[in-house]
Amino acid sequence: MKIWHEHGSEHSANLVMIGHFEDATEATKAKEIIDALTDQVARDQDSGELVFGSPSDRYSKDMLDLLGQLNVASIGPGELEQFAYEVNIEVEGDKLIFTTDELDIASFLKVLFLRGAKIELYSAHDHPGTGHGRGQ
Repeated sequence: MKIWHEHGSEHSANLVMIGHFEDATEATKAKEIIDALTDQVARDQDSGELVFGSPSDRYSKDMLDLLGQLNVASIGPGELEQFAYEVNIEVEGDKLIFTTDELDIASFLKVLFLRGAKIELYSAHDHPGTGHGRGQ
């Protein structure tokens, strides 16, 4: 008997999110926060403190310390694995531009809100020609 194990992910959001900031310094700071959280999520996964697909209701000690240092209190433990998703993030002047096929982006939105961004969010499938998104 053969047992077929398959993991399929038909992600087709082609999501674009643009955080508009007062200046390039704020856009860069938001990117640094996201990078720091992404790095800590990877370390927590490597140490076994974060298991993807099993959202936790607790932070690792190191993550809790980092969230305090970054003054980010609104991201819940169950949202942290979003920082491991395949997301392309670029700083362009006073804008932080995200492209991803994921729809679960609350943790990224929270960082942008906390840094004072005005946020534009759309599917590049429905709004082609913007210069952003897959295939642009």
